[in-house]
Amino acid sequence: MNLVINGRLITRDEGGKGYYEHGAVAYEGTIITEVGEENVLRAKYPQANLIDAKGGVIMPAFINAHTHIYSALARGLSIVGNNPTNFYEVLDGTWWAIDRKLTLAGTRASADALYMDCIKQGVTTIFDHHASYAEIPGSLHTIAESAKKFGIRSCLCYEVSDRDGEEKCLQAIQENADFITECQKNQDPMLAAMFGGHALFTISDKTFDRMVAANNGRTGYHIHVSEGMNDVYDSLQNYGRRPVQRLQDHGILGPKTILGHCIHVNTAEMEIIKETGTMVVNNPESNMGNAIGICPVLQLHKRGILLGMGTDAYTNDMLESLKVALCSQRSQNCLPNVGWCEVTDMLFRNNAKIGEKYFPVQLGVLKAGAAADIIVMDYKPFTPFSDENIDGHMIFGMTGRQCQTTIAGGKLLMQDRQLVGIDEEAENAHILEAAKKLWGSLNNRVY
Repeated sequence: MNLVINGRLITRDEGGKGYYEHGAVAYEGTIITEVGEENVLRAKYPQANLIDAKGGVIMPAFINAHTHIYSALARGLSIVGNNPTNFYEVLDGTWWAIDRKLTLAGTRASADALYMDCIKQGVTTIFDHHASYAEIPGSLHTIAESAKKFGIRSCLCYEVSDRDGEEKCLQAIQENADFITECQKNQDPMLAAMFGGHALFTISDKTFDRMVAANNGRTGYHIHVSEGMNDVYDSLQNYGRRPVQRLQDHGILGPKTILGHCIHVNTAEMEIIKETGTMVVNNPESNMGNAIGICPVLQLHKRGILLGMGTDAYTNDMLESLKVALCSQRSQNCLPNVGWCEVTDMLFRNNAKIGEKYFPVQLGVLKAGAAADIIVMDYKPFTPFSDENIDGHMIFGMTGRQCQTTIAGGKLLMQDRQLVGIDEEAENAHILEAAKKLWGSLNNRVY
């Protein structure tokens, strides 16, 4: 038995008590046993191993519903001659250039880097969308090995695209299919699979048909939709359908499918998304950084669409994304009093609902029977603090870097800012070597 003690406790349990001034969480194995007053639980479990929150905030760990491991080695990178002036040039000159050079060794290093950063910022569950067109076969298995090593719950898929020719496209389809089979066989509660696709403007009808056949109804799809207007133009000009309509034509939509971005969807497409029960994930910081627009969060939320929050790997700090999501919605709608409930629901409620579609445990809440995904934030409030205003404290007072302890599936991954069972210096050294090789291949120089 383990007991997280000595902190203010936020449960996010809508059916129970939401806040304990002096709370504790008891967990055994992978599951929370009990939540309550610290003195009561300490008396009940006198032999428990104690994890001291040191007066911080004990709360559920974060979930990132859309990220990209393949971009982890890009931090600080400048590619010679790459000066994008539109979204297509961002993709072609930066991200596609990187993934065309990313080997299995580079994929492993990228995964290790992202997972360590997630632990440090209190993220214990991710939905990743991977691409490494230099070396495709085995890439998802490689990421899965890293996920197991670092203890992060991961739903993985590979980005199918026609952009690098038919052979690479077929390899990407097979990589998805093989990993889905592997997950079905192993039944690892910390690993899940989706069927990935890039964006519609890089996927032909023939490729969609191949994807659907390879998936054979086994899982949902994770695909970029209407992130840029080029996606909309391509669908209309070449297929006579808007992107969401085209996905509907191919049977891609449904309650286990994630549509990333959805910035340029119209009202008719929103209705299709709603009627099919399809999920949408907003990535506010990335969208603004790429100058491609702002997702119509208020309209999607109003329709009851399950709308989650991701980072698109722009950051691994979910609180950073939360802040940007709120500001972007208020700026877009020219109203200073909108978006609060919508964006907090995305991160704290809806991401958990998305996670529960793929993992066999309740996420995003501290209560008996839920996953033992627990973090401690080093946050000492100087204003009144409770479950009534916790979101305000998080938006205006916290950042992911204040996470001091991270527990995922009952496994202690970080305590007092020190990774547990991981030689961080050795990990950083091998990641740095992989980054130097990648950067060297991109810029034809030695780093």
